[in-house]
Formats: sequence, C-alpha cells, structure tokens
Amino acid sequence: MVLQYIQSSITERGYPPTLREIGNFMGIRSTNGVNDHLRALERKGYLTREDMKSRALRPTVMTGMDEGTNGTNGHSGNGKTNGHAVTGDLIEIPILGRVAAGQLTEALENPEDSVKIDRVLIGGTGHEVFGLRVNGQSMIKAGIYSGDYVFVKKQLDARKGEIIVAMVGDEATCKYYHPESDRVRLVPANDEMDDIVISKTDWRSTQILGVVVGVYRKLN
Repeated sequence: MVLQYIQSSITERGYPPTLREIGNFMGIRSTNGVNDHLRALERKGYLTREDMKSRALRPTVMTGMDEGTNGTNGHSGNGKTNGHAVTGDLIEIPILGRVAAGQLTEALENPEDSVKIDRVLIGGTGHEVFGLRVNGQSMIKAGIYSGDYVFVKKQLDARKGEIIVAMVGDEATCKYYHPESDRVRLVPANDEMDDIVISKTDWRSTQILGVVVGVYRKLN
C-alpha cells in the first residue's frame, strides 16, 4: 500500500509524498512508524531514498517479487498492487538532431541518440517527449544556454508565457510563446535580441512542436 501510494503520487503530481502524507494515507500518526515501512521497502530493494528525505523516494523496478511472497495488508507479492504493475520511473527520451519543417515525425522515428532520466525530473510526464540540443544564446535569462538539451513535450498548443519549441521558416527555435489578437510573438530571454513577430494570417497551428518541460546541461 505504501509503495502504491508513492508511485501514484509521482505519476499524478510529479513528486513523491511527504512522510505526513504517507501517514495520513495509512492511518499512521507517528513519522517513525512511516519510516519503519520505508526502511522495510528499502531493505527488500523496492525503494531508494537519499538521506532519509521523503521527497527523494524512488520506487525501483520490481523484479524480485516472487509468487507467494506476502505483501503489505495481504496483497500478493507478484509485482503488482491493486492490479497495477509497479515499475521504475526511468523513461527513455529520444534526442533529435536538426528538425526541419514538417519532419518532426521522421526525426522522432530516427533519433540521433536517447537518454534515460527519472520521470519526476520532467514533471511526471513521459508521453511524446523528445530532446533537442539548443544552439544560440536567445534563452540565457531563462537558464537555457547554447549546448544544453531541452526536453520537449510534443503538442500543438501552448499557454501564453510557456517556453515552446516552434518552427520558424525551416528551423526549430526555442522561445517564450505570446499569442496576441493579430499576431504571435516569440520572445527571447535575452535583452540583446528582438522578438520574432508572426502575423496571425501567417501563423499555423503546426508550427508549435511542443512545450519545454526540462533542461539538461553537461558541466564539462
């Protein structure tokens, strides 16, 4: 039950529950009692935790649960809780090269590389996410630098102020999205650069490739 609650919290909210939230869910008043459950899960290899912090709880892939092993509160230990398979949170994201106009699907089918990361690092999502390498300094005040990789959730729409990847001409660009009554402004996070302004008559819904949900940077 504890493991399922942690997994559900990460899936639905993008981060694990606190000790108090686990206690409320389980009907356990003492945080020491909650820690006893977590330590038991760690010993069995079903959970990892950094420095005893509840927000650093990570369910692992359940490969060691044999048939007939008793689970908490009478659940069978077959790698499932209430009928749902318990899996780890690592997801594989394709890293794309240059994305030309109209060729996102082709690029996704033939990625240059891929990377596995924890689902929680991109807000709990994982469906239709791809990575692109940033070229240029247009988003430096947003903490996105040339050479960084942005993780992008593939979708055709976005909310005002979100950082998107959009097609402008034959190139994909990363900018803030600001739709207005008669135009769309793609706004850089660099005071030395101008907005890209596109009239509504020239703007196509397919120009939005997706919304940025994460950034990865190599330190050396």
